Amino acid sequence: MFDVDTASQSLGIELLEAADGRAVARMTVLPGMVNGHDIAHGGYVFLLADTAFACACNSHGPVTVASAAEITFVAAVHRSEVLIATASERTTFGRSGIYDVTVHRSRADDLDVVAEFRGHSRVVESQRH
Repeated sequence: MFDVDTASQSLGIELLEAADGRAVARMTVLPGMVNGHDIAHGGYVFLLADTAFACACNSHGPVTVASAAEITFVAAVHRSEVLIATASERTTFGRSGIYDVTVHRSRADDLDVVAEFRGHSRVVESQRH
C-alpha cells in the first residue's frame, strides 16, 4: 500500500517498518510545513501519524481504511525536526480495529512525545481503480 501512497511520499515520509499490526514512519519537517507561528502545521503531524496507522492496519493484508481518528498535540514542532510515528494495534473485533500512534521527535539526546493519535479502522472490500 505505501509503495503507491503518493501523498505521504511526496512529503518525504519514509516507512521504516510495517508488520503484524505495527508500523514506524519518519518525516522531516520541511520549511513549507510550518504555519504563521513558525511551528509545524498540525495537519502534517496528523498526516504522519495517519500514515503509520494506515500501514499498521493494512499490514494484515485486507484493504483497511480509517473510520475515525483523533489526535492530541502535546508539544510544538519546529522546522527541520525529524519526527517518528510508531503505530501499534490495540485490538481488533470483527472488521474493526483500534490503533494507537505516538509521534515523537528524533534527536540524539531526546525522544519527547509531540502527539498522541488514536485511529479506528475498518476492513473493506478492495475498491482500487
